Amino acid sequence: MHWLDIPLVGVVSPRTVHFVAKTEVVQKYPLIGTYVNWHGTITVRRGESDRDAVRRMREAARTGRVVGLFVEGTRLKLGRPGPAMPGAAMVAIQENVPVVPIAVYGTQFWKLRNLHPCSVAFGEPVEFTGLPKGGKGYKEATVEIERRINALFDWLAEIHAQGRPKHATPPV
Repeated sequence: MHWLDIPLVGVVSPRTVHFVAKTEVVQKYPLIGTYVNWHGTITVRRGESDRDAVRRMREAARTGRVVGLFVEGTRLKLGRPGPAMPGAAMVAIQENVPVVPIAVYGTQFWKLRNLHPCSVAFGEPVEFTGLPKGGKGYKEATVEIERRINALFDWLAEIHAQGRPKHATPPV
């Protein structure tokens, strides 16, 4: 939902995350582009079939790297997670790797003059073994990924309403 989500997730993640970002970030903003390339960002041409980006995502997942993919495919102004696209499900099913759903809460309120508290919740890894490699399997997995992200997001909203108590456990 916000550009802040990327560094926030990257900072709190226990592992290095190789984020997927639109190619325009590298092309339009050379300084930022150099920085994101240093951090193993996988660029993708949005709005078209970018087989090279898919190949790089699959290779990263296959070799044990964490691929950070915001499943909506773009920033949103909804104030909550939007509909998920099938990219994460496709990579997970094709490479037989789990998906760790993540929700970020608070950045939708964040402004330079209002440094609203932000939180990140990591869900339990979910595997999609047994689902077919193809549209039907990708769709089924995408629905489950979206459900889990929304459950985490709603839980974080409740936690923020309670004043962000310590030692709260995210839902499964």
